Amino acid sequence: MALAVGLALLIQAFLIKPYQIPSQSMEPTLDVGQRVLVNRFVYHFKDPEIGNIVVFHPPVGADPNHAGSQCGAKPTAHGDTDDDPNTFNQSTQACPLPTPDESDTNFIKRIVAGPGDTVSVEGGHPVVNGAKAEEDFIRPCGGSASCNLRKEITVPPDHYFMMGDNRGSSDDSRFWGPVPRDWIIGEAFFTYWPPDRLGIL
Repeated sequence: MALAVGLALLIQAFLIKPYQIPSQSMEPTLDVGQRVLVNRFVYHFKDPEIGNIVVFHPPVGADPNHAGSQCGAKPTAHGDTDDDPNTFNQSTQACPLPTPDESDTNFIKRIVAGPGDTVSVEGGHPVVNGAKAEEDFIRPCGGSASCNLRKEITVPPDHYFMMGDNRGSSDDSRFWGPVPRDWIIGEAFFTYWPPDRLGIL
């Protein structure tokens, strides 16, 4: 019995971990309460890729219990930012930098851009390196200001830009910036509950 418990804990710590979806941010792909398996070792052997659904620690500013700034760059009230990565116009741009500290909260989102990519948002779709993503799996964005952020930012080295599939109701990198690779826990690859949603992601 002790061996079985020890083996289960070892598998969860280093290999495969179950995760329950906490919010509506990934609908319609993943519903609240749905359960997925997360591969914790895959990114030791390959780089994260655009389209991967990942569990990660966001920056401290993204934590709903944190009272400080969400973005690591300083918002400007008017005009251009002269491409300074430490400032951004929050009405026209996504957040270009995370806050420096890692939250202990777990989030699940989709990678939409990687290191060195330029990103803007049009109708809720990421425009990466000038090409608008074709995404028939997302929930339409609606009229939120975060649905159209047409001035590009550049994702820093070793960072990844995350968005929830429910584009009008997702707290994601648009607000608190790209996520360092070291903060990515693993890739969600399989959903096992409820039974009628069983399958590969």
